[in-house]
Amino acid sequence: MYLKQSDQPASLQLSSQRKRDLLDHFEANRDELDRWREFNVAYHEDDRKFMQFLIPPGKRVLELGCGRGDLLASLQPSYGVGIDFGAETIAKANARHPNLYFCLGDVEDPATLTGIEGPFDYVVIADTIGLFEDIDGTLRLVNHLCAPSTRIIIAYYSHLWEPVLKLAELLHLRSKQPKINYIATADFLNLMDLADFEVISQEQRQLLPRRWLGLGPFINRFIAPLPGIRHLCLRTYIVGRPVRNFPDRKFSASILIPCRNEKGNIENAILRMPRFGSAQEILFVEGNSSDGTFEECERVRDAYRDSWDIKVLKQDGKGKGDAVRKGFAAATGDVLMILDADLTMPPEALPKYHAVIETGKAEFVNGTRLIYPMENEAMRPLNLIANRCFAYLFSYLVNTRLTDTLCGTKVLLRKDYEMLARERGYFGNFDPFGDFDLIFGAAKQNLKIIETPIHYKARTFGETQISRFRDGWLLLKMVWFAYRKLKAI
Repeated sequence: MYLKQSDQPASLQLSSQRKRDLLDHFEANRDELDRWREFNVAYHEDDRKFMQFLIPPGKRVLELGCGRGDLLASLQPSYGVGIDFGAETIAKANARHPNLYFCLGDVEDPATLTGIEGPFDYVVIADTIGLFEDIDGTLRLVNHLCAPSTRIIIAYYSHLWEPVLKLAELLHLRSKQPKINYIATADFLNLMDLADFEVISQEQRQLLPRRWLGLGPFINRFIAPLPGIRHLCLRTYIVGRPVRNFPDRKFSASILIPCRNEKGNIENAILRMPRFGSAQEILFVEGNSSDGTFEECERVRDAYRDSWDIKVLKQDGKGKGDAVRKGFAAATGDVLMILDADLTMPPEALPKYHAVIETGKAEFVNGTRLIYPMENEAMRPLNLIANRCFAYLFSYLVNTRLTDTLCGTKVLLRKDYEMLARERGYFGNFDPFGDFDLIFGAAKQNLKIIETPIHYKARTFGETQISRFRDGWLLLKMVWFAYRKLKAI
């Protein structure tokens, strides 16, 4: 349990001379550091804004090296705990933010972390990792305060900026800094791996950490995140999750089949459906067809009611996105799965996707049709070229390699979808396809995304409902939309 200020010691016995020197530096220069924060307010505001993008309000948040607690408070946690080794700093944090909990302690001391009540939704290490003496050992201690869904966020500055920052100190544009660890991004990846964390994504921010009559915020928002340029940015943010494997976990599955003018495929979807998971339900969501698809869904439901749990729903709106939202709202399984009614993705492959979620290897699975050779005419050449181009763009936008965003097969936990749906207001109702609502939402929620290849088959019934040029224009608009929502923060 965290310690109330009145219960905490007046000072802390630190284990090394380096830490004692660091404490002396921060305590002796506390007032000066406050003045520098005001002077560099644009830098700190941009940092807080991006942290707020990464961490939604109302979460359980632990910050290691919290200082006065201003960053922690800006995240609006439902339960916020900060740890710092400066007694006067902790006293100020308690005075400034009485609704949060602050603990005087050394975050590298096991006794400090065992006294904290977890687990947390997010663990934040902003810059202080540069002061740690045992980075992977400390991360291993933090791992015990994590649930499988916990995200750890490490923020630090790029050492490419070291000469610029040293010059700023000499010109009295920045406070004098103590010696810190030299850690490159590749080093962080190794250290997190040693501590049983895996990196989900990384992002770079702030090319110009000054206002400069509004030029700085404009460059930082629209120019700094661009490919190539972003590697020159001052700030790097790494988002990771604890590595957990669940070889014996059993989840039920809800298989959503959106269908419009697919009458000839409805019964085959059931006949070819394998048995997997602890239980299965199948939801046909029919999109006001003109070929009797809805009636066929009802016939198949009744014909197989003794062997399958089948539900038939009719869309209120239009488009696959509307069908996905209606079907997932009615689903009851632990794992939500989409199977396109054209059956170009074989139903027989669904157990593999379910197993990825069930074992904890990922939290969002996207199918890709672009790995294995396709059957003749399964995808037209112009569509294939466009898919390759959009794959590059969307991989950059969501910080995850995606080769086939429009593959209809997508799988995620229902609890994660419900969180995504609750926070859908950030993006709004923008997606007629149904694919990007899920992909962008998963990226915003920092879910672990994995692609799994499928053997893409040619259609045996019906016609594609994708228009190359109309929907290609929609995809271009989707790229710009995602850039504004996921990059130009």
